[in-house]
Amino acid sequence: MLIYYHGHAEFLVELADGRRVLFDPFPAYVNFPVRRVRADVVSISHQHSDHNYLDKVDGKPLVADAEGSHDPMPGIRLTGVSASHDEQGGSLRGSILCMTLQAEGLKITHLGDLGMVPDEALRHKLFMPDILLVPVGGTYTLDAHAARQTVDALQPRIVIPMHYRTEHGGLKELSTLAPFLEAMAPARASAQPLLRVTREDLSQQPRLVELQVR
Repeated sequence: MLIYYHGHAEFLVELADGRRVLFDPFPAYVNFPVRRVRADVVSISHQHSDHNYLDKVDGKPLVADAEGSHDPMPGIRLTGVSASHDEQGGSLRGSILCMTLQAEGLKITHLGDLGMVPDEALRHKLFMPDILLVPVGGTYTLDAHAARQTVDALQPRIVIPMHYRTEHGGLKELSTLAPFLEAMAPARASAQPLLRVTREDLSQQPRLVELQVR
């Protein structure tokens, strides 16, 4: 399995047989480069315009954007769990879905625009993914400190931060990655252009991965 980060909350997961799952495609106003992306399945955490831009997706992808389990293709399962976009139970920004992809013996959880540290009920539903894609930029989502608390609560094997601003783009209201990296100390981030991972080599992967936007 290959995992690429396009910026904001958009990730592309490519399976060994070439099938592709795309998370939360964004439009141009997010300020990261917009590219055409071929995908077989698209996962959408919520219907805000910076997370559901299907116009950039080539092919005829199957879309998973609802709570519950979805089996869009053999060997690919997506499970959406409802959570709050803010710390006030969704009263400010509504709800989102934390989407978990199960494929090739791996479990990848994308937290979308999660705005609250998981309570015990949400923790139970999301506990111990192999790979956690966690927002860290604050303002609209978890900030660095809350993201660290979320990592501690969910106990993933690998942590990949998302939804932050870089010198190459991102929403100006978001923080950079630096506060989250400080909050994760003493763990040190392994900067990589992509993550190549299998079930068999999971234990050999770094705990914290900073994926370069590409």
